[in-house]
Amino acid sequence: MKKRTIHCNEIRTQHIGQVVTLNGWVHSRRDLGGVLFIDVRDREGRTQSVFDPSDVASELFDMAASLHSESVISVTGMVRRRPEGTDNPKIDTGEVEVVVDSLEVLNASDVLPFPVDDPEAASKVNEELRLKYRYLDLRRPEMIHHLRLRSKVATATRVFLDEQEFLEVETPTLFKSTPEGAREFLVPSRLHPSHFYALPQSPQQYKQILMVSGVEKYFQLARCYRDEDLRADRQPEFTQVDIEMSFIDREDIYALVEGMMGRIWKEALGVQIPDAFKRMTFQEAMNTYGIDKPDTRFGLEIHDFSDVFQKSDFKVFRGTIERGGVIKAINAKGLSDVTQGQMESLTQLAIAQGAKGLAYIKVEKGEWKSPIVKFFTDTEKEVLQRELCIEDGDLVLFAADQWLGACEVLGRIRLQCAELLQQRGRLCIDPSRFDFLWVTDFPLLSFDKEMNRWYSSHHPFTSPVQEDVALLESDPKKVRGQHYDLVVNGVELGGGSIRIHQPDLQRVIFQKVLQLPEDVVQARFGYMLDAFRFGCPPHGGIALGFDRLIAILCGTQSIRDVIAFPKTAKGACLMTDSPGKAESRQLRDLHIQLRAPQKEKND
Repeated sequence: MKKRTIHCNEIRTQHIGQVVTLNGWVHSRRDLGGVLFIDVRDREGRTQSVFDPSDVASELFDMAASLHSESVISVTGMVRRRPEGTDNPKIDTGEVEVVVDSLEVLNASDVLPFPVDDPEAASKVNEELRLKYRYLDLRRPEMIHHLRLRSKVATATRVFLDEQEFLEVETPTLFKSTPEGAREFLVPSRLHPSHFYALPQSPQQYKQILMVSGVEKYFQLARCYRDEDLRADRQPEFTQVDIEMSFIDREDIYALVEGMMGRIWKEALGVQIPDAFKRMTFQEAMNTYGIDKPDTRFGLEIHDFSDVFQKSDFKVFRGTIERGGVIKAINAKGLSDVTQGQMESLTQLAIAQGAKGLAYIKVEKGEWKSPIVKFFTDTEKEVLQRELCIEDGDLVLFAADQWLGACEVLGRIRLQCAELLQQRGRLCIDPSRFDFLWVTDFPLLSFDKEMNRWYSSHHPFTSPVQEDVALLESDPKKVRGQHYDLVVNGVELGGGSIRIHQPDLQRVIFQKVLQLPEDVVQARFGYMLDAFRFGCPPHGGIALGFDRLIAILCGTQSIRDVIAFPKTAKGACLMTDSPGKAESRQLRDLHIQLRAPQKEKND
């Protein structure tokens, strides 16, 4: 094999007259008037090569004519200017071509299961087929771009944090089970029969121990694992930018992450983002947008009309308020032409969120059309008109429920209405716009009705807001946590908190609030509590979803597009056919005996 002298995307007019050698793949082959044109592609781009039967031996020409796309070749020849009128402005090397005098076929390719040279055709290929032949899928220029950008952002992240004097420390991937969180992947131990490691959901406890150790500033691009049902933004194994700092408060975390995001956006996209991000409390986010990760690039804001309908003649509204609930509404401006099917879909979406239905008002030709309007007084209608700026063509949607339920119903409805308005061309969201937002002051605790106990909204190491500590045992629902989420365009990019560093307070959370028995606390977290007794500094941190970050920068909806070898929605790797079965000898060594899956019993 002749060694490459230049990449396929480097050749320009200044190279005319030079003899070059290109190594790469056959991107495409065209026969025009007996002259053969083959685009040679490598990781950097592609160059057109020319096989003229009047200039090359017939054996070489026939060899080139027999090549399938994606065969690996090496070509040598002289660079020349393309004939007038044949330039290709779509590629960087479109003004020149290589007249081949030597060809070596390094590896001939079979016929491909799907095309990789046509972006539009390749994008329509079934994703499972693409994942089965992932090595072909990754040859596509857009996929190489994703991997290149991912590498670039990883480097920018490391450089930025190194400049801030952080130490990159690798933490173990064989941990212990902590079932309070998400479902874990368990790893049986051969040396300790009947005992298991767990793959870490995050390096949370290790990085806090590093703070006790005096590291002060830690980070890593950490591999994490969660055995959860998968979606477009979830994988069983994923990467997060994991950060922890000592002797800091929330403001220090905000400033650090804002600086890092500014560096990343500049390096990856050449875009300048604000030096400081907007902030919003959890309460404000839910009241205004119905979700704790709001997309603030468009309005459709939620309004509360509980005071207005306290004595309403509409019994559903009045009854909800009497039971301690709220009445909320949004104006989907310009959506009064919603079809019956779309209205039914909105109603079913509300019901799926726990609502009993979806009250509405359509405004057409000055008339409010709705079965509930007849119950409204003039005063109630005037307030709705004023607060929601109701005009012809609008669709007003209501939720009547307890506070959280009403917020969540209209939060989902808001997003669906935005999609319908976009389809009609009445709502334009600039894809190049990035709205960054800190959501703060989350509830420290949530209540599980089935288990009849409190559980941590974030994780049990989150420190309560100082002025709320006294409420931990008397009124837990009012306790705010020093937890913060970073949201970009409605995507939760990451979250973190200031941690509990006092062993006594941590024990109160474990035992008196979460009601974990002493033996359970000692078994799962005893080493942390012991460590805290020997001088643990105040500390906090954050974990940013690296895969989600890259997906946002690449403008793709699925993180599978920015991971080299992702799993399917069922957690399988189609290329390697994993997970697979273990041999009997392996199971015997691990002291594991399999049994047939139990069939579900009919009710």
